[in-house]
Amino acid sequence: MTLSNKAKQSGSVILLSFFLFAIPKTFANEEDDTPKAGPPSKLDPTEFKDVLKRRTFDFFWETMDTNTYQIPDRYPTKTFTSIASTGFGLAAYVTGIENNYISRKEGTKRILNTLTWLSQSAQGPQKRNTTGYKGFFYHFLTYGEGERYENVELSTIDTGLLMAGILTCLSYFDDDSVTEKKIRRLADKLYRRVQWDWAMNGNETMSMGWRPEKGFIEAQWKGYNEAMILLIMAMGSPTHPIPGNSWDVWTQTYEWDSFYGYDHVNFSPLFGHQYSHMFIDFREIQDEYMREKGIDYFENSRRATLSNRAYCIDNPKQFKGYSENIWGLTAYDGPDNTKLDWKDRKITFHTYRARGASSRHIIDDGTITPTAAGGSIPFAPEKCIDALYAMYQIYGDRLFQEYGFLDSFNPTYGQLNGGRTWINDDYIGIDQGPILLQMENHESGLIWNILKDNKYIRKGLKKAGFEGGWLENNQD
Repeated sequence: MTLSNKAKQSGSVILLSFFLFAIPKTFANEEDDTPKAGPPSKLDPTEFKDVLKRRTFDFFWETMDTNTYQIPDRYPTKTFTSIASTGFGLAAYVTGIENNYISRKEGTKRILNTLTWLSQSAQGPQKRNTTGYKGFFYHFLTYGEGERYENVELSTIDTGLLMAGILTCLSYFDDDSVTEKKIRRLADKLYRRVQWDWAMNGNETMSMGWRPEKGFIEAQWKGYNEAMILLIMAMGSPTHPIPGNSWDVWTQTYEWDSFYGYDHVNFSPLFGHQYSHMFIDFREIQDEYMREKGIDYFENSRRATLSNRAYCIDNPKQFKGYSENIWGLTAYDGPDNTKLDWKDRKITFHTYRARGASSRHIIDDGTITPTAAGGSIPFAPEKCIDALYAMYQIYGDRLFQEYGFLDSFNPTYGQLNGGRTWINDDYIGIDQGPILLQMENHESGLIWNILKDNKYIRKGLKKAGFEGGWLENNQD
């Protein structure tokens, strides 16, 4: 579906697979940065949103590995590239075209190069010198060569997020030019060759991954989380579909509960309520589970966002800096792996960790990330945008830099170490993507509307039992 620029139609883990190497960060010992009277910002709220969106896009456009066209897991630290970040990057390029950040010609060239490299990269069961196996890709790839990084797993969810970006390109580039025909052909080929059924490993739920050294890992996709998009694409596959009852089996493992006054399917870190919604518009479409609850998954994510915010406002551990506009727990970097005394209690601080808050599981060490609010903008626009702007006003260009927001910050850890708020040195690709794509979905519905026309997404949703809304209005 080709959409003219700014004339888009507005549409009517803890199971954490994102294993990341924790990289401790440093900070300067400086004076306390508690906000004084008058914000230090130079951008008004409207300017800020425009600059945030453009700078976050620039992360994907400018930091790509020039040999493999893959997107870094993190930057400026350059350890490995991330296939999930690449999936977000493919959707980001489409967003860039529609916002006139790049031309359609520039976007098609970059996307064709990315898909060509992925298609031609080596796949096989051997331990080294491959990018993946049976259509899946390894979680992280090396810079330059684009081969399996150390002993990381063949990741089902990260492959799924890559394929979500690939399907976005398949449906967006629809003209008869040679380049766009090649994009469609390669995108279709890459999606069709993924052997989703193999990843079930004979079980009712899909494995989280596989390693050539030991085979399938024990962890499986159970309980509500970011895997909705994975299962929908696997059910919609014309070549290697998973069983028709897979969705119902999965929903039976949900945990419905109330947290800070909001009844919803609980999952502690907010990324689990965001990633699938970056690609699929769940407003007014329901599966059997949500029909029984009387809501849809969009409303479920709204409640999860507001309960996450309410927990941070309550701030039971009395961390420094939390407020109605400084909130947000998901998966992201933290300052250190250590234990320190705070407010008459021992606090365990972490580096990379799936932080979050729900009725059964809370991990909170005083670290906040902008992507928690940024990735939830469609669910609670005013509260999320206010939060991002407050972070910008308080921390200025220490936090808001060349590619938008650095990944995270922790005022408590900074105070305990005699300095200013700890601020991460890196941007993280899978945290940048939700900010950009959800800003665009809120403004225009761009990615949502593109994938409403994707036959594989529609087929997967219908096999999962979704009905109503746009799914009934759009004909296959």
